[in-house]
This record gives sequence, C-alpha cells and structure tokens, in this order.
Amino acid sequence: MATYAIGDIQGCFGPFQQLLRQIEFNPGKDTLWLTGDLVNRGPESLQVLRWVFQQQDRVQIVLGNHDLHLLAVSEGFGKLHRSDTVDDILNAADGKVLLDWLRCQPLMIAEQGYAMVHAGLLPEWSIDRALRLAEEVEDGLSGPYYREFLSRLYGNKPVRWSDELKGAERLRVIVNAMTRMRFITRDGEIDLAYKGERDGAPANLIPWFEAKGRRSSHTPIICGHWSALGLHLTEDILAIDSGCLWGGSLTALRLEDRQTFSLPCPAYREVTV
Repeated sequence: MATYAIGDIQGCFGPFQQLLRQIEFNPGKDTLWLTGDLVNRGPESLQVLRWVFQQQDRVQIVLGNHDLHLLAVSEGFGKLHRSDTVDDILNAADGKVLLDWLRCQPLMIAEQGYAMVHAGLLPEWSIDRALRLAEEVEDGLSGPYYREFLSRLYGNKPVRWSDELKGAERLRVIVNAMTRMRFITRDGEIDLAYKGERDGAPANLIPWFEAKGRRSSHTPIICGHWSALGLHLTEDILAIDSGCLWGGSLTALRLEDRQTFSLPCPAYREVTV
C-alpha cells in the first residue's frame, strides 16, 4: 500500500495516465492525493474529471483556482477566457453530476503527518486553524447558498488576514491564500500580481513558505499551483507542480519514503504567466 501525491494535472489526461502506469498505481490498495487544478488549459479536462470521479474511493483532492473557476463559470459567474478548455465539461451529459461532486471537495486536508493545499497558507495560520478556515469555505460551497458564494468569489482584496473579517471578504481571503497565493510581502500581505520565478521576484516579496514565524512550519505541506517554482522539496515544503502543461513534467511523490517519479510532458501551449 502506498500513497502518491501528484501535482497539477490541468486537463493533461494522457500524461496523467502514463504516470500512473509508471508508478504502477494499484487502485485496489494504493491512494492518490491530487494537489488541485484537475482541469483547464490542457486538452482533456472532462476525461480527467471523469476518471477521478470514478476512482473517488482511492483519490483525495483539494480544490485549486482552476477548479473553482470552472464551478463559478458553470453557474454563470465569471467569464470563460480564451485559453480555457472546460467547454466539454459544461456541455457533457454527466457534467452536472461531476460539478456537484467537485463542489463538495475539500480546500485542504491533513492526514498521515502531512497537510495538502493547492497554493499555500498565510504565516499566522497553524495547520489546525487553516483546516477550520478551509471548512468555512467548504460549508459555503456545499451548502444551499453555494451560488451566492460563487457569485462573490472573484477579487484580490482584502490582501491581509484579520480574525475580524466576516462574510464574503473573509471567505475570499481564505480562498485566495489557499488557491492563488505564491508570494507575500515582507509585512504579510498577499501579492497576486507577480507570478514568475522565485529569483526574479521584486525585492519586497518572499515566497509564502519563507515567512518568519510561519505557524504551519512543523507539518510538511504538499502543494502545487506554482509551475514557475518547479519541483521544490524541503523538509517542510513539498511543492510538486513541475509544469506538465507547459512542457515540463508531471510529478508523483510517494509519501511513505518521499521518492519522486517524474514523467516528461509535451507542451500543450506556449508558457504564459
């Protein structure tokens, strides 16, 4: 029995299946953790979502920003971008079943001595605190007023966490941190403008995981989202979005011994930020 964490798939079903064959994934005994962004930009989002839905007893996912974008667009909130590739899901006969299932998936999990979130955690959040905050978002997404939640999803503000935040602003900060964040300013504000490589960042920005006094540092965190960072493995951060969509690779990490398995991928489109 093994647990494999796999980085952002983003509709790249062919490489995903090749990687599963490479690691000899056995759904009868093995488990997959997927870092979110199952869909969008790649050519086979519907196939990815169908496969994960069919294997849901052996797969755990966290929601990524592209997954939330799909949910918002499906309810008439937000607009499809020219580079989006989710029409096949929106038009599929089983699309509503798949979307209803996706909407009820977690924003964060913590098991087996690891935590997993798509993007990151703000420095003032412990793992336990972050799980409780994630539950607030999950309750909004899975509850009877989920359309109201999705209608207020988009936006870059507030840029700083406060326990006093309420309503849509509170939930938006949680979502932005856990699904969109790469950098924070040195005084703790979320920066969503710069999306590039770590070494090219403006001087006032640091990767979220380098914040001094980060309260989640005692638990190894598995994350994706940041393809420009590439595979980044330290004692407490296991960032495994290695840019499959952009011609990099798709990476699996075996939790039991931290061995990695990488599959080189064809570029599906030009790299953009």
